[in-house]
Amino acid sequence: MVQLHEQIFRDAHQSILATRMRTEDMLPICPVIDKIGFFSFEVWGGATFDVPIRYLNEDPWERLKKMKSALPNTPLQMLERAMNIVAYWNFPDDIVKKFIYYAKKDGCDYFRVFDALNDLRNMKVPIEAVKEVGGHAQGSLCYTISPVHTVERYVDDFRKLEKMGCDSLCIKDMAGMISPKMAYDIIKECKDAGIKIPIDLHSHCTSGMTGMAYMRACEAGVDILDTAISPISGGTGQPATESVVAALKGTEYDTSYDMNLLMECREYFLKIWDKYRHLHRQTALKVDPSVTVHQIPGGMLSNLVFQLEQQGAADKYNEVLAETPRVRKDLGYPPLVTPTSQVVGVQAVMNVLFGRYKKIPKETKDYVKGMYGKPPGEISKEIYKTILGPKWKDEIIECRPSDLLEPMYKKRKDELEKMGLVKKPEDVITYAIYPQVGLKFLKGEANPEFTSEQLPLPFNHPLTRAMVNKYFPEHKQIWIETEPPEARKPASIPIEFSVEVDGEAYEVKVTPTGFAVPSAAPAVKPKEIEGGVKSSMQGIIMKLKVKKGDKVKKGDVILTIEAMKMEQELTSDLEGEVKEIFVKEGDSVQPGDVLMQVM
Repeated sequence: MVQLHEQIFRDAHQSILATRMRTEDMLPICPVIDKIGFFSFEVWGGATFDVPIRYLNEDPWERLKKMKSALPNTPLQMLERAMNIVAYWNFPDDIVKKFIYYAKKDGCDYFRVFDALNDLRNMKVPIEAVKEVGGHAQGSLCYTISPVHTVERYVDDFRKLEKMGCDSLCIKDMAGMISPKMAYDIIKECKDAGIKIPIDLHSHCTSGMTGMAYMRACEAGVDILDTAISPISGGTGQPATESVVAALKGTEYDTSYDMNLLMECREYFLKIWDKYRHLHRQTALKVDPSVTVHQIPGGMLSNLVFQLEQQGAADKYNEVLAETPRVRKDLGYPPLVTPTSQVVGVQAVMNVLFGRYKKIPKETKDYVKGMYGKPPGEISKEIYKTILGPKWKDEIIECRPSDLLEPMYKKRKDELEKMGLVKKPEDVITYAIYPQVGLKFLKGEANPEFTSEQLPLPFNHPLTRAMVNKYFPEHKQIWIETEPPEARKPASIPIEFSVEVDGEAYEVKVTPTGFAVPSAAPAVKPKEIEGGVKSSMQGIIMKLKVKKGDKVKKGDVILTIEAMKMEQELTSDLEGEVKEIFVKEGDSVQPGDVLMQVM
């Protein structure tokens, strides 16, 4: 018998609907789902913590509590990014432990723990924390293809995870490129090595091989497969639950799930699919076998395209595709999963635009120092020297990155209490993980993009424009045609686009050259000014590093910005005195916004 891990409420809509499914559209079908008997049901983690507070004005902790109440008989699971938790940077041990404590208390039973580099040191504390609170720890390894990622290495690491106290194991194929042979070989070797705990195979349909890989996994002795109920499956999502149940029926792997219950779920989610039509993207539903050649996940490809367009270098796309595997090799073959995919991708773009390692982002330096963990493969002395300088040996850390961090919980708790914003203990965790976005949410300043009652959004709604513009480019005015003639304005050329980054869609506004800045643009962030230092990216100001009157040199860090969920340092390209600062911490900025005046 094979069991299934259902992903309709987490990775499925994260992969296909930009993680936008609202809680009120989840709860009605829960009583039916609860009767099916899934091994576990993934409802939390990944982007389902960030997106609710950022775009839906929903409290993820309250969602978890409601889910547990609605699904009393089904183990609920979350995806936990080791020391990154649900973000893209390391946190100290006290925050990780507190997070897991409250997650278990509020309804999470199973925790799938993974690290972007498969560095088991980063997984130790969260696994131990899960066991301490009585949860089920599923140790997960990211699947990738490289000379150092051998079957033997995966088996050896899985054996170590079993000894660390894991209750089950997972092969996490986030790019959907595992072949039937590799799926069989890894699982069979694990079983032959004497691993006793259940093994789960997680994959996506991206390459088109996943159905065959799942069948071979069954033949090798897999215990659990990850699927998603059919209306939100396939493409960059998971295989359809009903299809896998039907395929295994009557075999020794039969799930014994009630197909009538699954059909009831299917009917419900067909309606949900139609409600969220403004988020439909053909690219998310297509098979892309090229991933087996370049090994770059779809979300990372979208990211590369966006970065090149920002630099006015879209014609360099193929050069970046060729440079990406070179950078990955230089950096020790990290799996291309966030945040390491962004480190590799951004550096590849920089190499193509400015020459190899002529410009090196802070994230690349941190990665090479060991601030993300230990790279899977060796990094040459030449690369170390190129990225970190002649004294590179002094920069390398050998310890677990979080060992360098001071405890944070009490400090964040005191700060939030001083602001009078602690309504429940979990609020401190929200603030600690997302200090800017979380604070805005806790202050009640977050606004939902839409509510369930507003769906489906009308044809000319701002959130629908990105879809219409993309699929009907020959009709640039199509979304405006539903407006009366007197409401049409000369500035109706689309300035809103949807950019997908690691599977999540971002709505981006741009100002075309030669057109007036929209009146809604904040006057405090001018587009042109003498001595203006501009933002090169969209994001939220996290920390100002200078004040009015300070002297700065070219290359000095003037502020940090949270962009694409990662902290980035912005440097001054001018030398002089800071005459004016046009932003404050917590402000949103767009590419081209003038942040400061330096003269």
